[in-house]
Amino acid sequence: MDRSLKRADLLYLKGIDQMFLRRFIYEIWYMNRIRFLLLCLFINSFTTVPGQAVPDTNGISLGYPVYSQYLQNGLMINPAYTGTRGALSTFLSYCMQWMGTPGAPVIQSVSLHTPLKNDKVALGLMAQFMQFGYTKSTSIYGDYAYHIRMGKGKLSFGLKGGVDISNTDYSGIDLTDPNDDVFIKNDRPYNLFNVGAGVYYFGEKLFAGASVPQFLSYRKSDAGEVQAFHSFKEYDIVFSAGGLVTFSNFLKFKPSILVDYSLQSTKKLTQFDINGNFILGDLIWVGGSYRTSEEVAVGILQVQVNQKLMFGFSYDYPVGRMSSYSKGSSEFILRYEFGSKVSAANPRYF
Repeated sequence: MDRSLKRADLLYLKGIDQMFLRRFIYEIWYMNRIRFLLLCLFINSFTTVPGQAVPDTNGISLGYPVYSQYLQNGLMINPAYTGTRGALSTFLSYCMQWMGTPGAPVIQSVSLHTPLKNDKVALGLMAQFMQFGYTKSTSIYGDYAYHIRMGKGKLSFGLKGGVDISNTDYSGIDLTDPNDDVFIKNDRPYNLFNVGAGVYYFGEKLFAGASVPQFLSYRKSDAGEVQAFHSFKEYDIVFSAGGLVTFSNFLKFKPSILVDYSLQSTKKLTQFDINGNFILGDLIWVGGSYRTSEEVAVGILQVQVNQKLMFGFSYDYPVGRMSSYSKGSSEFILRYEFGSKVSAANPRYF
């Protein structure tokens, strides 16, 4: 009798466990179906970009500018960063690359991004102006991000779309042959439309993100026409991650890395940065990084004047082959945030 009762109790408890398990699985599915749909849409954006995969025989690329203070404005490398500052964040930068080299790039950028009222959707805009040699280019991109609460942090999915405009003026070149057909007419302007996507997680102690800045590639046909095409082999994947180590209320350390990996067969590791910044009293940020791909050592000094205003300066010193041709690169930044909810007792580091 006792054995039969124990067996019945076990079967009853097993039935309860199974019902609980089914209910638990259903609740997880129900609560996360919207997140699942968003994830599917995000992955789908990587795999359904229109265009035909063709070999790049006459590829056109404006290049991807190298910034040294991207950690203070992740919008430069990842659209999923949009709205993560929790306020209307504006950012200005001025960069002089390879100083002392004739025709070296000069890059100016301005951006702004903000979360909307529901704090899940965010919008942003970034414009970049670059001049190198006799070529001027302008890039204008709009950004969209959707934030999902995950544990103690947030997971953000971002998309961007815009255009790169490039124009070359040969009139300033002193020619040995004034009738050279190649330089008689200026190169026709390029209007290169593109889209990109990214994912970004951030919390109080760490962050990590990955992005594909450009889905489309361009080439010039034999007739001189610019054609867009899509090929996974042309992708650049930008990955960044970092954390915060607190030694005391006065001293903190923020290590991070950035990897730009190309899927092209001719180049793989485009950029690899190892970064470290000491934060003194939440006022002074001093540190540096080493860019292994270019053999460049970077020194960085930033001042958080108050919860809204930050300015900074960085200097890139070439220690490799470029040291004989360049005096280095410098970059100035200014960030101001309107309506910031950040307080001195709970500052933001990512």
